[in-house]
Amino acid sequence: MDSVVDIAGKIEERAKGHVRFVVALAGPPGSGKSTLSELLADALGDAAILQGDGFHYDNAILDALGRHQRKGAPDTFDVAGLESVVMRVRAGGDVVVPVFDRPLDLARAGAARISADARFVIVEGNYLTLDAAPWSALRPLFDLTVLIDVPRAELEKRLMRRWLDLGWSADRAAHWVASNDMPNVDLVKAHGASADIVWRPHVL
Repeated sequence: MDSVVDIAGKIEERAKGHVRFVVALAGPPGSGKSTLSELLADALGDAAILQGDGFHYDNAILDALGRHQRKGAPDTFDVAGLESVVMRVRAGGDVVVPVFDRPLDLARAGAARISADARFVIVEGNYLTLDAAPWSALRPLFDLTVLIDVPRAELEKRLMRRWLDLGWSADRAAHWVASNDMPNVDLVKAHGASADIVWRPHVL
């Protein structure tokens, strides 16, 4: 099993000769993408993080589309917007980006800035390696892809814990995990495609 330091070393090796190097960090809900992206950013040093969750459709749009109960599914994101921002990131310069606020359940526009000085940009999201349009159009924009692989049962436990920690009732959390989160988990596991690095963290 690779450590975070090992993965950072592989990224640095592949990044030789690049002024800016864009890494996709994908994985199903609950796999630990946010944690790993922060650890990698610390290990790499001059790195910034772009949250794919910042491109969630607002709940008002999801209500209009009749998709609020499937928030987090592939079609509930502004993929074209994410593609545009990643292209700007690749071009260099400062880029202001949105951030998803989970307790408020909404994306905050202009909430973070990717500095022109950041050599490495880690883009993290569930569907970055998905083998279906429109997500598959993002693949050429990444210099390297990392996919986190965590056992399904462990993901289910983590997702339950996530919603309980946010104050949801056990019944509400169980319904959401079964009807929304786990179908998204299964989709990523079935159609997440290949990645340059597949990381299987030790699960306690």
